[in-house]
Amino acid sequence: MAERVVVLGAGYAGLAAAKRAARRLRGTDARVTLVNVSDRFVERVRLHQLAAGQVLADLPLRGLLDGTGVELVVAGVTGLDLGARVVRLDTVPYEVGYDVLVYALGSGADLDAVPGAAEHAFTLAVAGEAVRLRSRLTEARTVAVVGGGLTGIEAAAEFKEAHPQLEVRLICAGPVGDGLSATARRHLHRAFRRLGVTVHEHTPVAEVGPDGLFLEDGREAPADTVVWAAGFRVAGLAAASGLAVDGQDRMLVDATLRSLSHPGVFGIGDAANAQAAGGRSRMSCQTGLPMGLQAGDAVAGLVTGRDLRPARIRHLWQNISLGRRDGVTQFTRADDSPLGAVLTGWASARHKEAVIRGTVWRLRHPGPCGPGA
Repeated sequence: MAERVVVLGAGYAGLAAAKRAARRLRGTDARVTLVNVSDRFVERVRLHQLAAGQVLADLPLRGLLDGTGVELVVAGVTGLDLGARVVRLDTVPYEVGYDVLVYALGSGADLDAVPGAAEHAFTLAVAGEAVRLRSRLTEARTVAVVGGGLTGIEAAAEFKEAHPQLEVRLICAGPVGDGLSATARRHLHRAFRRLGVTVHEHTPVAEVGPDGLFLEDGREAPADTVVWAAGFRVAGLAAASGLAVDGQDRMLVDATLRSLSHPGVFGIGDAANAQAAGGRSRMSCQTGLPMGLQAGDAVAGLVTGRDLRPARIRHLWQNISLGRRDGVTQFTRADDSPLGAVLTGWASARHKEAVIRGTVWRLRHPGPCGPGA
């Protein structure tokens, strides 16, 4: 009987895994099915640009899968029966059976962090929310972006550059760009001063209301638009299905990206807690794409009876856009700790654009990855 490989999620990790597995299994009886809630590939790292009013490339999944033999099923995943090896869906065909499963359902905005965020804040986790925010920004006056990580930094800068009339405030519980070098953080602050973004560091938010923020120190921060960019979280589906997970509901996987509790399941991307060089993998496209490629190799190895190689996950840099003409590229050690080397300004902006375009090219052409591949 033909082996059935099912990949859940067509983000950077899932799409790469499906295409790589299909390529490796060409000429066998194995069938690869990719399940995704939308028929489009979303460049999640560009959603702040979409919200700011820019037009992004339309990337139909069927076009990206053309000629691969991968079957696309457009449906949402509602449940997993790990014993019966069945994925339950919210539309036709309602169920898909598998022999090998790749779990790559990604992450979403952490809207449970404080009361009111889910009801009153916009997010940049999915394309639909970014489109809704784009419409809102055309009529907004004051925007509060909550979160001093990469998403919040990029959103605040992009919104102010695209809409100079907006009053944009960046509010975060700790320092902006925590984990970056001092040189990189200094450039962030210079860029925000140049753009006119007001930065409030060490300012934890207690609640989001219809007219702005309530801060933990008792003050209020009025805003007619709140953008929540204070972290991501994964859905509880893996945990609810009985897969071994960590305290953040991320799948626990071994060195080959197989589930610690169910070796017929691979976990990749934001949904998996994988071992990176010197630590755990950070939620990012930079680790998601290599994980997908290496999982595709591992799936093919499992199906064809070959020994599985440990995945190699390492960090190289953090690319942060500051509008379309400025940025910070923080070069890092493999464990994601910052080096002294920093690229800024126009050169950094072009570097990030080249990396993003190169990522899409790699998804179109998922060739060899890593030594001996």
